[in-house]
Amino acid sequence: MSDLERRVVPTSRDRHLECNDDPEYNGGLENPPSVDRNYEENGTSEWKKCPVSNSFVKNNIGRKNQIPAKEINSVGLFPVVDQGQKFIAGYCDDESKVIDFDLPLIIFGDHTRCFKYVDFPFVLGADGTKVLAPNKKLFDPKFYYFALLALELPGRGYNRHFKILKERNLPLPPLPEQKKIAHILSTVQQAIEAQERIIQTTTELKKALMHKLFTEGLHNEPQKETEIGLVPESWELKAMNEICDLIIDCPHTTPRFSNSGVFIARNFNFKDAQFIPEPAFYTSEDEYLLRVKRATPMPGDVLFSREAPIGEACVIPSNTRLSLGQRTMFLRTKRSHLLPYFLVYSFYSENVRRLMLSTAGGLTLPHLNVGDVRKMLIPVPSLKDQEGIINMLLSVERKKELHRRNLSSLEDLFSTLLYELMTAKIRVHKLEITA
Repeated sequence: MSDLERRVVPTSRDRHLECNDDPEYNGGLENPPSVDRNYEENGTSEWKKCPVSNSFVKNNIGRKNQIPAKEINSVGLFPVVDQGQKFIAGYCDDESKVIDFDLPLIIFGDHTRCFKYVDFPFVLGADGTKVLAPNKKLFDPKFYYFALLALELPGRGYNRHFKILKERNLPLPPLPEQKKIAHILSTVQQAIEAQERIIQTTTELKKALMHKLFTEGLHNEPQKETEIGLVPESWELKAMNEICDLIIDCPHTTPRFSNSGVFIARNFNFKDAQFIPEPAFYTSEDEYLLRVKRATPMPGDVLFSREAPIGEACVIPSNTRLSLGQRTMFLRTKRSHLLPYFLVYSFYSENVRRLMLSTAGGLTLPHLNVGDVRKMLIPVPSLKDQEGIINMLLSVERKKELHRRNLSSLEDLFSTLLYELMTAKIRVHKLEITA
């Protein structure tokens, strides 16, 4: 299920709020839908509107169907749906709590502003959940869900939002048009979910491939026991200071730059690395001489974090220079022994990562000392095998990046269509999207 189905402000607090404790919760149809004259500026003057408070009907869901967060298990017979970011919060084995009637239903997170479309038997989480059963005489259930999703609800922290929701109005086009709108948005949503599944599968594939390559190598060879655990028999353990020409820590203070447009890599996030161009790299000649004396990170060097998150690493790409923050290091490998990308992958292998975490010290914030990094043992195969391993893992990463770009494009398309279709700026008869 896509995150686009869940408007979520994540929270870790655990309050148990009942879903039918609001006397206005089960809004009826006493007030018929009316024409919204304000919709004219959005091109929807011919559509009626319906207050959210009149858009759903009474349901039979109550405390008997709820389960507090502390009773949610990681495995079980029946999925639990709550107001949290994950579509499925966990599982429950109590059949008496299962909701298998009045489906499909919309779950609204009173605190998180999260909407979930549920069309399967489930157990309800008790933490801030509201259950909406759409009036099917007025709304196609899937259209109803998308119309709710399109509403802008201001955040109020961990306060209730249901009262604000009930004050909103929903567009009410004819049912045949609702079904067509829901079909178009569902088609894009299914494409989004397919990309998410591929990305998840690719992530799991890379993890499994990493384990296999760093325990059996490229040739499924026998393993040998070493100081860091099992490694392929032909691989050697080398200390970092044997296979690196430079292992340089950053200065104790990060220099200030006169050019405010220059990015300073303090507390560097290696997964979303940002790199800066060469111009305006130094503020003074003295700083330049200090940097040259200590050596300057260059393209092809490996950036390495010796503080939380310990062991995050990346290779500096071409045509970039970088200023380092505290407890960030750069490593220059001896190319005749070790390729930079292989070193980066080594830092994410199970044996090396376990070694780093066990070596890290510090009372408040665990970190590796420079001496620890220089003595750290790395399993090293032949250069040919290093190249083979790099190519295999890069191939998986390229596939994942391709699907990430596809996912981003589809999410943008969904957001645009959701707004345009719900305001009738685009009409369904002008769109043709096939499943």
